Amino acid sequence: MPGTTYTHNFDTDAFKGTVTINTGLFINGEWVDPVEESTIDVFNPATGQLITTVAAGGPKDIDAAVNAAQKAFKTGWGLNTPGTVRGRLLNKLADLLEQNLETFAALESLDTGKVYNKAKAMDLGLSLSVLRYYAGWADKVQGKTIETTENKLAYTRHEPYGVCGQIIPWNSPMIMLSFKLGPALATGNTIVLKPSELTPLTALKFAELVVEAGFPPGVVNIVNGYGPVAGQAISEHPKITKIAFTGSTLTGRKIMKASAESNLKVVTLELGGKSPTIVFDDADLDQAVKWAAFGIYFNMGQACTAGSRIFVQESIYDKFLEMFTARTQELTERIGDPFASGTEHGPQVSQVQFDRVMAYIESGKSEGAKLHIGGERHGETGYFIKPTVFTECTRDMKIVREEIFGPVCAIMKFKTEEEVIEVANDTTYGLGCNVFSENINRAIRVAHALEAGSAWVNCSQAGDAAVPFGGYKQSGIGRELGEYAIHTCVHTTPVLIGGCFKN
Repeated sequence: MPGTTYTHNFDTDAFKGTVTINTGLFINGEWVDPVEESTIDVFNPATGQLITTVAAGGPKDIDAAVNAAQKAFKTGWGLNTPGTVRGRLLNKLADLLEQNLETFAALESLDTGKVYNKAKAMDLGLSLSVLRYYAGWADKVQGKTIETTENKLAYTRHEPYGVCGQIIPWNSPMIMLSFKLGPALATGNTIVLKPSELTPLTALKFAELVVEAGFPPGVVNIVNGYGPVAGQAISEHPKITKIAFTGSTLTGRKIMKASAESNLKVVTLELGGKSPTIVFDDADLDQAVKWAAFGIYFNMGQACTAGSRIFVQESIYDKFLEMFTARTQELTERIGDPFASGTEHGPQVSQVQFDRVMAYIESGKSEGAKLHIGGERHGETGYFIKPTVFTECTRDMKIVREEIFGPVCAIMKFKTEEEVIEVANDTTYGLGCNVFSENINRAIRVAHALEAGSAWVNCSQAGDAAVPFGGYKQSGIGRELGEYAIHTCVHTTPVLIGGCFKN
């Protein structure tokens, strides 16, 4: 297995080339076999066919990775490597990613079903900017001098936690990898990262860049594995002092419990969402329709911030629905092979996710919502679902209350600002919200009133490496991106020296 590789020959409209990846476990700068032989089958969502098989790590492999990370932290990384050096390494990593951007976009598309051109421009584009952003932060992690009394000196140090466990999801693997690695490496932590068992290919390829960039062995370890096995081992490991997870709220609860029952790891979580999109009667309707459609159909609805509850003021409801239906139909006509020219909408990531989304569609119909458009499988192979719109929904329906994680939305009327704020906040989630109005005072007022970690005004899903991201309520704890993510990767140590200025 240490020498086991998989080679994929791409011969598509969008990308032509041969890509080889190692399918083992990346621990201490080397490719190794799992201690107990186990494998994961990786499938192509567009065809349902097997791509390859990769190694599956277990608790003993996580333990080996943690030990390697701890040794790297204590013997040369951490506080012993200047921020300028960490910054140079991160910039080198970004340079290498940029040089291989098309390769990573192709693997990401193959593994997740993302449309290739979107994976290249959006996913890899944001990943690259995040790595460069945190390369710039590496030598700017500073404490403060604190005035106390004349005969004392007090200051603070921002110190890395040490070994950080990181568990990333399947919907945007490269974006999530950069979100986790960037600030943790910039601040001097070492890492044990587990990619999703559904989409491990880009993380494995990325390990090659870590070596080529010159990171010391053990600083970054990438261990494939199943969530209940390798993920659980990370959550429980007594030598991991910080854990970052993106995924479902249910799994987030389990990670918090494991942290509490092991060593009280510091936990940051980015979890589920049921984001509202609110369209007022003074909105630019063309822009509102464009962004609302993007907000729900982006990545085939497989986004935690997906605007799956669309509230439209009653005086423009019929016109909005007409225009949104037309946009949905356009997208439906462009479903297909993620690598084909003209494709705008790909498959769901797996058979399990396909079945889950279809079950929600059946739930909507059985509970009395009107299936306005879509709601069907597309094609005979792969996990394609047509973009779907429900109308005549009530706020107690499952499709309105629960996260579907698919291209399914509910469009509902509202009368007043007060009414829509109340119903939009009637959810256990609080990750994102979208507000459309040409009245900037109202737009800001409503954005402030909504219980959401991110508010987008007259746009949707707009991310930036410098802007913090995270959730309220059951959508998460802590923030990623921006300076705020730096603070989740360090603890503050005060140093107080007495008797400094005695005569």
